Amino acid sequence: MTHRILILGGTTEARQLAGKLAALASVTLSLAGRTESPIAQGVPVRRGGFGGADGLAAYLRDEHVDLLIDATHPYAAQISANAAQAARVAGVPIFALRRPGWVPVEGDRWTQVDTASDAAQALGAAPRRVLLALGRQEVAAFEAAPQHHYLIRSVDPVEPKLAVPDASYLLARGPFREVEERALLEKHRIDAVVSKNSGGEATYGKIAAARALGIEVVMVRRPALPDVPSAETVEALAVMVDHFVEPAAERGV
Repeated sequence: MTHRILILGGTTEARQLAGKLAALASVTLSLAGRTESPIAQGVPVRRGGFGGADGLAAYLRDEHVDLLIDATHPYAAQISANAAQAARVAGVPIFALRRPGWVPVEGDRWTQVDTASDAAQALGAAPRRVLLALGRQEVAAFEAAPQHHYLIRSVDPVEPKLAVPDASYLLARGPFREVEERALLEKHRIDAVVSKNSGGEATYGKIAAARALGIEVVMVRRPALPDVPSAETVEALAVMVDHFVEPAAERGV
């Protein structure tokens, strides 16, 4: 019997996982549609939301999904909560791919906050030159601190533009290497970086570059996520799925 797996994506790892699992099961990758030009995926893709937990539960039942995998971004807390609730309501097992967060090391100057609004406040009253590397959904919070110069980097254009007197925009998609990030910070004379604790290697370059240059990083902590069976890497989660698809008795263990 071919198992049907729905992966809630939005990360590089979700795409990698879909590719790994395609040989094991019938895989569909769901993308929320926030990125306007997502990278080609290699498996069937569903775009757009489900209509909350109830809509997702109905989809799981209607499509006879055997396993739900939450491989969304660590900050997609509402989607993760909906996924856990939908799996419970529909009686479908759920696994999560939870990339470990970064931890500060010697030389880092981190100020840790809970929200983008807290980050705007943490920048202080005096004007600063700030790299916002948050994604376009959160940058509006910095309209509350219009005294700073902002360099705003995002995959897609920020629309509408920030209602502040001094902002510039940079369209770019990672990975970003430390040497390139250091050049960017120096070129724009950045003295503070605002970042989410995304984890992984693809966007760590700015953190390492800030450390090398002695620049403060205002780090937005991760939100609380549902307690579901999870793994930290694509490889480890693929093993969990392999065991789910082929129980020990069938493997002759």
